[in-house]
Amino acid sequence: MDYLLTTLDNLVHQTAFFNLTIGNYIMIAVACFFLYLAIRHQYEPLLLVPIAFGMLLVNIYPDIILSAEDAPNGAGGLLYYFYKLDELAILPSLIFMGVGAQTDFGPLIANPKSFLLGAAAQFGIFVAYFGAIAMGFNDKAAAAISIIGGADGPTSIFLAGKLGQTALLGPIAVAAYSYMSLVPIIQPPIMKAFTSKKERAIKMGQLRPVSKTEKILFPIIITIVVCMILPTTAPLIGMLMLGNLFKESGVVRQLTETASNAMMYIVVIFLGTSVGATTSAEAFLNWSTIKIVVLGLVAFAFGTFAGVVFGKIMCIATKGQVNPLIGSAGVSAVPMAARVSQKVGSEEDPTNFLLMHAMGPNVAGVIGTAVCAGTFMAMFGVF
Repeated sequence: MDYLLTTLDNLVHQTAFFNLTIGNYIMIAVACFFLYLAIRHQYEPLLLVPIAFGMLLVNIYPDIILSAEDAPNGAGGLLYYFYKLDELAILPSLIFMGVGAQTDFGPLIANPKSFLLGAAAQFGIFVAYFGAIAMGFNDKAAAAISIIGGADGPTSIFLAGKLGQTALLGPIAVAAYSYMSLVPIIQPPIMKAFTSKKERAIKMGQLRPVSKTEKILFPIIITIVVCMILPTTAPLIGMLMLGNLFKESGVVRQLTETASNAMMYIVVIFLGTSVGATTSAEAFLNWSTIKIVVLGLVAFAFGTFAGVVFGKIMCIATKGQVNPLIGSAGVSAVPMAARVSQKVGSEEDPTNFLLMHAMGPNVAGVIGTAVCAGTFMAMFGVF
């Protein structure tokens, strides 16, 4: 009888109910809220569902991300090995290959001025960098946090790992992906506040056709130029352009389909769940995380603002031929930011079609954010 009672007592005390803290319960509630946003409102569900579920798992069973060094039997938790792929910048680079295989750079090639709008939208990154330093973060941590302003989760993870800011990787990645998911909520008020009804109703002329040769040469030329100037961007820019070359060459259809579908979705599962698993209550519920979330929002808001303002400047310079709304798409949340530009523009005039024009700054923003990451790495001598 004593044996039975002891066994039952052990079983009861092994349940999570006896091991969780108030913080764990808070994080479980946050995870459920993220799942609600992803499933009910479809805010980037491909990203938010695995992230939220990883958050749920780690706060119920923290050992799921226990490192091999800390494990009594020398075998780490399942998500620890997924996380190592984040830390080593493998998964972010593979994500970029998948994005490249899905992306049409035609609008950017047809209108090279879009590069300027993509560059302008990176202004928020540097605002957040100096803001983070002012809030007490060291220079490398500030750089890793500021890249959230580009609304690019893989680049945020990549830079945090390269700069040795793995302790902040979870909050940074969650903030970046959360703001990517909330682009349709965050951007429109800023876009409307800094443009007039007349500007929002501007119709842009049809883009010129882009030849197959141009589309093939573009990823090759961008890789050579950008990686020669900033070699540290090669893992991101190189994989992005390789994926795009698969697509545009037309001779490796199997590789294109694998990179843009099967591989992409497998990597998203690994990356999303491992990022979510870094958000244990102990690591996430602190003042540093709150500062990161606030700085990320500031960076994203300033990036949107800078893109719109530069769009207004281009509108004036071209005598009304550029709709300033496409400047907000300069953040690299592809293609969500471009869709938001289209949506806000169509609210003023349902016949206005801005999507393809907005895709130019949008894909330029992906390149711009990677260049910013490479610039920070060069500043700190990181390879």
